[in-house]
Amino acid sequence: MQKIISLQLLPHEVASENAIINFIAKSSGIKNNNITGYNILKKSIDARSKTIWINLVVLAFINEPYVKRVAPEFNFKDVSQSQKKVVIIGAGPAGLFAALQLIELGIQPIIVERGKEVRERRRDLALLNKKGVINSESNYCFGEGGAGTYSDGKLYTRSAKRGNIDRILHLFVHFGADENILYEAHPHIGTNKLPHIITVMRTRILDCGGKFYFNKKAVDCIIENNLLKKIITSDGDTIVADAFILATGHSARDIFLLLHKKKILIEAKPFALGVRIEHPQQLINEMQYGAPNNYLLNETLLPPASYSFVNQVDGRGVFSFCMCPGGIIAPAATNHNEIVVNGWSPSKRNNPFANSGLVVQVEIEDVIKTMGNGQFAISKDSPLMMMEFQKLIEQKSFDAGGGNFVAPAQRMIDFIENKFSATLPKCSYIPGIQSAALKNILPPFINERLKKALQSFSKKMPAYFTNEAVMVATESRTSSPVRIPRDKFFLYHPQIKNLFPCGEGAGYAGGIVSAVMDGEKVAKQLADVLIS
Repeated sequence: MQKIISLQLLPHEVASENAIINFIAKSSGIKNNNITGYNILKKSIDARSKTIWINLVVLAFINEPYVKRVAPEFNFKDVSQSQKKVVIIGAGPAGLFAALQLIELGIQPIIVERGKEVRERRRDLALLNKKGVINSESNYCFGEGGAGTYSDGKLYTRSAKRGNIDRILHLFVHFGADENILYEAHPHIGTNKLPHIITVMRTRILDCGGKFYFNKKAVDCIIENNLLKKIITSDGDTIVADAFILATGHSARDIFLLLHKKKILIEAKPFALGVRIEHPQQLINEMQYGAPNNYLLNETLLPPASYSFVNQVDGRGVFSFCMCPGGIIAPAATNHNEIVVNGWSPSKRNNPFANSGLVVQVEIEDVIKTMGNGQFAISKDSPLMMMEFQKLIEQKSFDAGGGNFVAPAQRMIDFIENKFSATLPKCSYIPGIQSAALKNILPPFINERLKKALQSFSKKMPAYFTNEAVMVATESRTSSPVRIPRDKFFLYHPQIKNLFPCGEGAGYAGGIVSAVMDGEKVAKQLADVLIS
């Protein structure tokens, strides 16, 4: 017999297989030796009371042979001789998983990526972090694997309606991720492990007859009779296909400019902007797990604590974004005169700091009002309006930091009280931080809402509100500031019937999992269009 059982255990009990079996037996009214094994289906932490509980849902095998978790089969075909070819522009999560889906459907994917292979990107990231030298084509955002590869690898999404989350997680396990992502409440692979997984994915795509072109930036395209015929790359090559998936990510501003120049319909889109806040991880642990002894007794059994924060301030959402326990703040700019910060964690999440974005929802009307103040000159009717606003704040941050990707920063209470921070705490951001008044960088509508939200949050979590915390500007690449429209059913662009906008850059995703699911969704629909 197989039985699904819910358990609530202490951390040290979860660490013991015998203890779990004992609790399964007690809950079922049977003896321990009747249980041949179990598989964990769900696991989460409940730290709402003084006692920290681990909630488990297990599938127990009772009086029958134990069977390990069965992985689904994936039918990756040989597409080297396929008559149908699809160019995928961008090798991020959406592009890679669209390629895998096309291979399962018997269509050859040709992936065109402006950046470098995943491991080669590391040299460029090292130069950016240590010497302030940026490669505009190979950085935290551009290159194989996209932004997610070197910005943490969190695998949760708030929307299960976009696609089959279990399938996505099983695919990651198939390519080398730890099995625990299948049942953890907040699955996380880790920046240190993702490069290997991405490399294995590429190998499978190549073995199946797919193609990769790295250091190939799409700079132009030829359109005839409402169809995209070919793309032209920066080195003068032309690439032809039956259809094209545009999966360039939220930072490919040159693509937005190209589409606009070609009079291909794009739209301004709301996004969110703010700062990245860093605390000592121990402070967050104590805030979430209780007194130091409560945490220290279980430090090998409990993960570094995280938090989430959502509030409404003056009609706009203010929320934490991409929380990285035991993480590092990273420079995520794509141009030499901009400061963009993001966060990542290794798989063990064992760094001494915790960081999270704290961002404010930015609506089109907010930017129009800012334009009215004369801060930047662009038409309120331009589809690039939100992108230009985003760029402006990033450039102001760069100037305030003084160059070399040094980021402007302020202690949290100093920010609330409009005080200049004479000193700054240690920070994980390798290029360095510089004291600055963030109110001179952030627009007033963002600045004031951040203050109100922090004051509100401090009432719920007083320990969070401290000058040990440092606010680093600017967290601005939360999502794309442009949407590339597509048909609601066929998913192609309304003007170009074989161009399929996809993922974060097109405005249809907000993280690794949602981008992956959108990539698969587009690939399936594209296949239907091609085959029909």
